[in-house]
Amino acid sequence: MSGPTVPADFSGHMLDLDEDDDLEVFSKNTSLADESPMPNSPSSMVNQYRLEEDEEEQHDADIKDLFVTVDNPESHVTAIETFITYRVVTKTTRSEFDSSEYEVRRRYQDFLWLRSRLEENHPTLIVHPLPEKFVMKGMMERFNTDFIETRRKALHRFLNKISEHPILSYSQHLKVFLTAQELLPHRKQGPGFLSRMGETVRAVANSVRGLKNRPEEFSLMQEYMEDFSNKICSVDKVTQRIIKEQKEYLDELKQYGPTYTQWAESEEELAEPLKGVASCVEHCSKETEEHIHHLSEVLVPTLHEYVLCAETVKAVMRRRDNIQAEFEAKNEALVSRKADQEALQEEVDGLADRVELANNALKGDWSRWQNSMRTDLKSAFTLTTEKNIEYYEKCLAVWESFLLSQRVEPSDQRDGEDTSAFKMT
Repeated sequence: MSGPTVPADFSGHMLDLDEDDDLEVFSKNTSLADESPMPNSPSSMVNQYRLEEDEEEQHDADIKDLFVTVDNPESHVTAIETFITYRVVTKTTRSEFDSSEYEVRRRYQDFLWLRSRLEENHPTLIVHPLPEKFVMKGMMERFNTDFIETRRKALHRFLNKISEHPILSYSQHLKVFLTAQELLPHRKQGPGFLSRMGETVRAVANSVRGLKNRPEEFSLMQEYMEDFSNKICSVDKVTQRIIKEQKEYLDELKQYGPTYTQWAESEEELAEPLKGVASCVEHCSKETEEHIHHLSEVLVPTLHEYVLCAETVKAVMRRRDNIQAEFEAKNEALVSRKADQEALQEEVDGLADRVELANNALKGDWSRWQNSMRTDLKSAFTLTTEKNIEYYEKCLAVWESFLLSQRVEPSDQRDGEDTSAFKMT
């Protein structure tokens, strides 16, 4: 079963040649009319749902034996470059670790190294994606606080996904990443340039050759992923466009409110209602700002993460197809050639084993990935729904309060009329 791995995502290998270059910046209360025992608000239903989730998470924590945290980013400035490192704290009860707790510092390219080694050693397992690497030109400050925090969260999630995986969490490369104070000596032990080029050439050849008989279950997986990828990309783009429009709307609101305040200064008889409108606009501005923050911090990162996940899963499927394509090619050669049959037979048997292992690995990870994806997206959509309801209820309450304040009671109106009549006489 042993043999060189065949990466399908050969473009990743071509782009990985410069991985040492670390340029990165990278309410209104509502209730039911009757006394029904049902929850009396959307929030209470969500809280009930979360309670069930918390119980499941607590159960998972009871059986988990590897805990990893990414925090405390620090900026480092040298004569050559500026980069950020993150503290990685590991706590474990596993016997293969020499200690129960470790603390190391890692930079972004170290995470890239770990992911590439995991993909090379497990080509048909789904390795969670990392946040993209950005090169921002023309900026005075390459590392702003928001970007660093967004990246820290993504790196933390990446390591936790790996540490929870039943196979990847036992990788020797992960252990080295979590425990070695100096990672550079281990990074130099990876496959060389020629080895990667050889794998790339084989991947290209297998892609060109194509498959003759892909199993139906993997064809269905591929169709599902193509459809999922198109939909999640569309939702991601539309959500970002909505946020952009909401920000423009917020800018207009911030200009809108002061206009009423200035108007009130020159209209004595309308001063009170004008100031009321200005106050309503100001409150709605604050709620809109909070709404935008929630969409940007909760929904968009989850959606974009699964845009990257979709590409990762499709790359894993291509690698599985490449293994099968190489197996089919060797099998055909075995049938057509009489000489060297023993050597070819050994290769065919080995590739048959690799195909079977690749199929089993991908099927197992496929189920895990689908469950994780559905849980993450359901949570993000539920939180967003709750926030949307809360946002619109608060804005509605603000304007309804204004309307109530402007109502004139009939007795007050009659008194005003009597006073006017008395003055006229």
